[in-house]
Formats: sequence, C-alpha cells, structure tokens
Amino acid sequence: MSDTSKTDPVIPPYRSGAIESPRLPLNPYSDDQQPWPGLAEKMDPRPDHGETSYKGNDRLAGKRALVTGGDSGLGRATAIAFAREGADVAICYHPDEESDASTVIELIRAEGRKAVALPADLRDEQTARKVVDDAIAQLGGLEVLVLNAGRQQSQDSIADITSDAFDATMKTNIYAPFWMTQQALPSLEKGASIILTSSVQAFSPSAHLFDYAQTKAANRAFAQALAKQLAPKGIRVNAVAPGPFWTALQVSGGQPKEKLPDFGADSPLGRAGQPVEIAPIYVLLASDEASYITGEVYAATGGSGT
Repeated sequence: MSDTSKTDPVIPPYRSGAIESPRLPLNPYSDDQQPWPGLAEKMDPRPDHGETSYKGNDRLAGKRALVTGGDSGLGRATAIAFAREGADVAICYHPDEESDASTVIELIRAEGRKAVALPADLRDEQTARKVVDDAIAQLGGLEVLVLNAGRQQSQDSIADITSDAFDATMKTNIYAPFWMTQQALPSLEKGASIILTSSVQAFSPSAHLFDYAQTKAANRAFAQALAKQLAPKGIRVNAVAPGPFWTALQVSGGQPKEKLPDFGADSPLGRAGQPVEIAPIYVLLASDEASYITGEVYAATGGSGT
C-alpha cells in the first residue's frame, strides 16, 4: 500500500465551547493564500478529504467514473469515496495540480481500483473533449460523470472583473461541462449518472462572487433541464449544491484574505464543512440506490438552506 501520510489532515485545537468531532477542524483557519489553482497539501489546516476517515461499502462496485477537479476539494473526496465503494476512477485536474493529483491516484490504487490521471486545462474545447475520450478508453467505458472542476475568484466590484477573467470562469464552469457531457453521451447507457457541482451561490449569491454565482445557477439549470431530456434513456442528471467547504478553491482567490480565518463560521453549524462530509451525496447519486432520483439539487450548506 502506498505511503499516504502526507495527506493526513492536521487537526488544530478546538475553540472553547465548539461542537466536538474526531476529524473536523474548526475556525480560526490560517489566512495564508496561494496562487490559483491552489494545492490542498499546502493548506493550513489540511482539509479532510476522507484519506483516512471514509469507509466504503461496495455501493459502486463495477462502475467506472470520471471526476473533474479530482485532485483536491470535493472532487478529491468524491474520487476517494468512489474508489472505496468499488469504482474505477479517472480524475481530471489542471497540470499545475500534479502533486495533489498524484496522491489521489495512489489512494485509488491502494483500494485495488484502476486509477487514471488526466491533466488538462478544460477551458479549451478540444482538450475537454479529449479528456472524456481518454477516460472512456482507459477505463473501458463510463457509468458516472462528475462535472466538478470549477473556477472561483473573489472580486469586490464588477468593474474589477476583466473580460479575460470572466471568460475563464465561464469556460471552466459552464462551457467545459457542456462539452464533456456532449462527448460522453454516446457512451452512456441506461443507468448512467451525470452529477454537476453547483453551489449555494446559485440560490443566494454573494456580492464578491458575482461571476461565479452566475455559473453555479447555470449548473443547476443544466442539471434540471438535461435530466428531462435524458430521462427517457434512463440516464440520470443531478446537482450538488455545497455551502462553505474548506478547499483549495477558497485559499487560491476564492475568498478575500480577511475572510479566511472565520470562513464558514456564520453558518448555523458555526463552521465550514470538510470535503469528506459531502462525498456521500455524490456516492448516493452515482449509485443504483438513486435510480428514481433525477433533476434534483442536493444541498449541504451547514444549515443555511437553499
């Protein structure tokens, strides 16, 4: 089994009066920021993606999945959970995230599952489509497509968002899922599942996430509309809407520096979520247990609701 000690989450002391948990770090977090796209291995504290805490039950035995943004955050937690539930997993990630991705690949292989690493910049159409083709070729087919990769950059004013930055967010969060779904559909059969990562921002947008919130609303509509198209074929489409989760997305421009120490503290549960806490939703939606679930949006917001 591979040495995965570098990925073990570092648990900071709890604040007095905080709800106790064996694995969930609470505020304050470090305000250290990273260049985009950010690495989980450099975060303080490191998020819990389920490296040591997620236990599987063969709920996805025999399935083959492609997870975009699978190097860190929600995608990493999903990839680990899928492997421990019996799936073979391909992960797509930005080339600058290779060090995080290599750890995930090791964790998947440690479960005796096939792991496929697909570095790519999904803002390019041909590259995004090739990722799907390569995943299908190397996995031998595809039953689950998780469209999770996202770009989130905080800006106080619409005046500060350049056209290039706006374009990058739209292409990553809206165009890439469109291209990849189109490419995958001819290979998906009855019982397949497509899962998009939307956000609480689709329902209650923050002022500093003006462009990101628009893309997450689009992801929600994408899932709900496509579900109606594909229902006659027996292919399910759903979305997951996270609230505040402690991921590399937040420390690489997703939140202002001054907001990081208390990130998530304003949720009813008083803390940000850890990626492992949302992974079971992706597992459910990927599994045959969700055979009557399509066109839905599953939220995990720490009590804020949608």
